[in-house]
Amino acid sequence: MSEPLPIGFSPCPNDTWMFDALVRVPEFVPGLRPLPWLADIEALNERALAGEAPLPVTKLSAHGLYWVERDYLVLRTGAALGRGCGPLVVARAATELAGLAGRKIAIPGAYTTAHLLLRCFAPASVTVVPMRFDRIMPAVAAGEVDAGLVIHEARFVFRDHGLQQVADLGEVWEAATGLPLPLGVIAAHRSLPAGQVRAVEEGIARSIAAAEADPAAAWPFVKAHAQELSDEVCRQHIALYVNEFSRDMGTEGAAALAELRRRGRAAGLLPR
Repeated sequence: MSEPLPIGFSPCPNDTWMFDALVRVPEFVPGLRPLPWLADIEALNERALAGEAPLPVTKLSAHGLYWVERDYLVLRTGAALGRGCGPLVVARAATELAGLAGRKIAIPGAYTTAHLLLRCFAPASVTVVPMRFDRIMPAVAAGEVDAGLVIHEARFVFRDHGLQQVADLGEVWEAATGLPLPLGVIAAHRSLPAGQVRAVEEGIARSIAAAEADPAAAWPFVKAHAQELSDEVCRQHIALYVNEFSRDMGTEGAAALAELRRRGRAAGLLPR
């Protein structure tokens, strides 16, 4: 019997939807025994950056990826990449992005793509305050920070916290580049044999197809990790973040990753 292969991904509905069949169905990919390791995206970033006991396959934010490209290569499948799916800057009162100069903005982690986008497009004088993504909206509502950078399902529910949208950084990105926004990718450690890399890549594509063919089979895994999200929010989340780029990022997705890397380096925000 093959050895278990740890695979890191987030408990967000898009990831659990995509990985359900791969980790639930025995021998979904012959010879591959995936062992799921679920954690918040920033925890996955930090584990890869630490370099100790690295996961052989892991979800990474695009920003986190740029710091570990010597160790990890990007898979074609499983990406969170698309249009109309950018992180949002929210605040208690209406303002513009330029109006946040000198203000404190909560971010969902230093190595998230949301943070990289904020640094690329917001005033340089903003002060960032890292915190868990699910703490950001309450912190903004309570006045602990002036604004917050929200990701995941928060884009669907921020108004429930009495907050208003300041900017959609995905719209800002698309207007500046014309490209889809690369938020996150699935990456394989460069020590993993090429055959296993291909098996995982193809397995993710097949797992996505299985969820689309039989949504009811994937739903229990999604809901088990949905952190009390409503069914409607889960469905919105999946519809937004699982798309043609998840099945295969293609040349356009690769170009988007390269452009974000280029902009981050030009701004002095990434290693060369």
